[in-house]
Amino acid sequence: MATVAILGCGYIGIELGRQLTDAGHEVVGVRRSDSGCQAIEDAGFSAHQADLTDRDDIDALPDADWLVFAASSGGRGADAAREIYVDALSDVVESYGTRASSPDRLVYTSSTGVYGDHDGEWVDEETPLDPTTDKTEVLAEAERVAREDAAAHGIDGTVARFSGLYGPDRYRLERYLEGPVTEGYLNMVHQADAAGAVAYLLTEDLARDEVVLVTDDEPADKWDFADWLAEQCGRDAPLKRTKAERLAEGNLSDAGRRRVKTSKRCSNDYLRDLGYEFTYPTFREGYRAAIDAYLAADA
Repeated sequence: MATVAILGCGYIGIELGRQLTDAGHEVVGVRRSDSGCQAIEDAGFSAHQADLTDRDDIDALPDADWLVFAASSGGRGADAAREIYVDALSDVVESYGTRASSPDRLVYTSSTGVYGDHDGEWVDEETPLDPTTDKTEVLAEAERVAREDAAAHGIDGTVARFSGLYGPDRYRLERYLEGPVTEGYLNMVHQADAAGAVAYLLTEDLARDEVVLVTDDEPADKWDFADWLAEQCGRDAPLKRTKAERLAEGNLSDAGRRRVKTSKRCSNDYLRDLGYEFTYPTFREGYRAAIDAYLAADA
């Protein structure tokens, strides 16, 4: 069994830690705050308090056979993203890579935002990156650090490129029931499968020095998704609007306009080919708990 350090042990990291602990691995989760560390301990594995922007704290992190870098910049801008995804990750790679006992593996959790817009066409691991914002350019640079810089220090780096995360505390049920819903595609992966895919890549010793797109089986047409949710919840179908109608409303920020315009469908063929079996292969299985809770509350 391996010792695993999950750096930035939040929404995905805590679920990953549970899964790896249940499989018999020794896991430590790293968070900056007291409350974050308490959440890790409540989940049943060890916590280590550290600020990943502080090199002294990084040097004091426990040794590990496997590293998972799942830290978040907290939804802030490109400068904050660079501080975490590039600078802190670079320090982690250098610190661990120069230890007497360095890790075998690193998995860095990235985002499908690095693809940019593909006008609804399919993207996969072979699709060239097209980051369209300062923040997604940072994410693309971080992927290079996770693979090339890690390799230079003798660590096999894998990039797990997540689509939109959902699950407990992150269902968007009310938004789609109430509407209006703008046309486009939703690429999603449930919390349990985002964590499960990372655990699978680690424990099955797969996809070294590679990128793996982590998304479920079915990119969802937003209008179809909203209508399905409404039917399941016993509600009328919500109001729909086209992209042109939404853009014409004139109350969108630049970031909001980019989100409306950006469309792609993400393929998980490679992850499936590696042998990963999804717990929630589509939104139909993944949203069942949220629908049941909604119906119970409305009863």
